[in-house]
Amino acid sequence: MLHAAMGALRRLMSQSRVAIGDITFGMEDGAVSVSGLVFGVAAGTNDSSLVVLAGATGAIAGAVSMMAGRYLDVQSVGHRGEALLNTTRQHIAHAPRPYLDRAAHRLRAAGMTLEEATTVVEVFERNPDALLDHVAAYEIGLAVQTQGSPLFHALWMFVADLIAAAVPVIPFVFLPIQTAVVVALVVTGLWMALLGIARGCIGGVNIWRSAVQTMAIAGAAALAGVLMGRLVTTH
Repeated sequence: MLHAAMGALRRLMSQSRVAIGDITFGMEDGAVSVSGLVFGVAAGTNDSSLVVLAGATGAIAGAVSMMAGRYLDVQSVGHRGEALLNTTRQHIAHAPRPYLDRAAHRLRAAGMTLEEATTVVEVFERNPDALLDHVAAYEIGLAVQTQGSPLFHALWMFVADLIAAAVPVIPFVFLPIQTAVVVALVVTGLWMALLGIARGCIGGVNIWRSAVQTMAIAGAAALAGVLMGRLVTTH
């Protein structure tokens, strides 16, 4: 039982690394879009239930929209990649020599001796699939084996977006609206700071600059929502 649980945890961690872009983007989008909606509605009403309703509806709709968009995006990229690979495979089958010559040139440019490059090219000539892998990586910038299906990426996007979208909404469930606004503002700011730090660590850039940038984006969305809420309620 413990072995199976550890295996499942390792698979989950491996999958999460593959989908790290979906997770970070989904969390940022969910928090930013729903915080603008929540603070905008809160600026125009004293009823917490209306804020919760608007936030929950926006969170669900946004998560589903992002999930569908990510699914179609990954599927389209996959279809395009398959088409390119099929075309390249046919070209290699009918006329492999130009591809072999270019491979030899790249190998020599990478530092191989003539003898080493010739040996590798001979292997490519006997194994068209290996040549296809090489051409896909170095000529068309495409990996033959892609990680994760469209549904896999879409589900990670949905979960991440929905979790993050709940952050600015939850305070309005338990607290009076005036208190909830302050708590939601603080919690959302901290959440965006953590996301910014995570983005900086993943991207290898300055974490503080990334944190400030992410918080600024969320702040701009919240401010836009408040201004719209005030504008609507004054007319």
